[in-house]
Amino acid sequence: MAAFQIIIICILGAGAVLLAFFVGKSLLVPKRISSIQRLLKQGKTAAAIKVAKAIIASDSRDYKAHYYLGKAYLADNKPELALMEFRTVNQNAVFDTMDIPEKEFRKLSSELYARFNQDDEALQEYLLLTKLEPNNAENYYNAGVLFEKKNKTDQALGYYNLAIKANRRFGKAHAALGMILYRAKQYGEAKKEIDTALSLNPDMFSFYYYLGKILKDSKDYAGAVAAFEKALRDPEFRQRSLIERGSCYMAVNNVEKAVEEFDRAVKTSKDDASRETLYARYFLAGCYEIQRKIDLAIEQWQKIAEKNKNFRDVNAKLVEYRDLENNDSMKEYLTASAQVFGELCKSVAIKGFNCSPQSVSMTKSGCKIVAVDTQNENWRNVRQQLVVLVFYRDTNPVEDTELRSLVEEIKKQNYTKGVVCSSSGFTRSAMTFAETRPIELVGKDKLQQLLSKADV
Repeated sequence: MAAFQIIIICILGAGAVLLAFFVGKSLLVPKRISSIQRLLKQGKTAAAIKVAKAIIASDSRDYKAHYYLGKAYLADNKPELALMEFRTVNQNAVFDTMDIPEKEFRKLSSELYARFNQDDEALQEYLLLTKLEPNNAENYYNAGVLFEKKNKTDQALGYYNLAIKANRRFGKAHAALGMILYRAKQYGEAKKEIDTALSLNPDMFSFYYYLGKILKDSKDYAGAVAAFEKALRDPEFRQRSLIERGSCYMAVNNVEKAVEEFDRAVKTSKDDASRETLYARYFLAGCYEIQRKIDLAIEQWQKIAEKNKNFRDVNAKLVEYRDLENNDSMKEYLTASAQVFGELCKSVAIKGFNCSPQSVSMTKSGCKIVAVDTQNENWRNVRQQLVVLVFYRDTNPVEDTELRSLVEEIKKQNYTKGVVCSSSGFTRSAMTFAETRPIELVGKDKLQQLLSKADV
């Protein structure tokens, strides 16, 4: 009997010890959690991390400790580790039964997911936040941004409208809505939204970039240039705005100003391999090509090829102009100043086509000469036969539309025929058109021969 009593006493004693242990632990853990919060407030992140890890070591399912460890990692500028802890909390915690602030947790998680381009996870967090905070426009807006990034325009449009419904003075949602309307070519409605965004947030210079895009596509180039000028104040949009300003100047044939803007865009670059920098160089090279500064154009194409050998038609351009290194006459044809180019074309007309130039005029793409055909030995004694010679050194093949205009001129002026010389060749439709018209087409190879004959 005595032995039985001793056993009972031992069991009760052990139970009391276990009970005391768990009660003590339940009282101790909250104190240790509060110590993490206190250490974070004091900026002692290393100590907070140490305490949180100790709690997790004794109980890996203490998700509140995981949460505060994540916050400590964030404070210690270790977002990757913070995201790992938040992911653990998200996968296991039941927020209704745990003292974890869900709104704060969702906000931090969504920002981290977005930061590391985990768009699906970020979107899920923002959608949960719209339920937790139905009057917070920012959550609807962020969800819209992610839907738009996934090319789900209808859903993005819906969430931008929900953001505006929650807060009609939320400028970013008006701007985003305006850009969707812009891409749908609803320029009038798009401009209204951007104007509203600017009236609400006049210091949001990124909005001026969107306004500039709308004005540019509406062919209001002066207004677009002014809008892009204001957008330059936003570092994120500075390079893109310079490129857009350059394209506006190109649209109005102000090549000199376009060169300035594209050159500024290149110099603004922080990443030589970025899409924006490659386009800035590409457009700058195009301007140099128009100005006949071929060496400078080639330099830009080569720099593009170093970063992206398949960028647009850069390789084709480099191949096209590679011949210049070994062909001085063609190089002179392509790079000469307007005055020298006119004299060069006169020489080709005289020595290459046996014509006597009567008038020489410079055109946008090259030169036009009206001349007397002197191939007939008795040409001085017969009625003079006039021919028109057109020289192109444009970067694109000559189109049939240009030949049609020339045929009309031949008929009107009663010329015998037309001769068209092009360093870039002719389109198939142009060659087909010329077959049955009084036009002779001279491509690159034959033009090189004529240039050599003319001692160029």
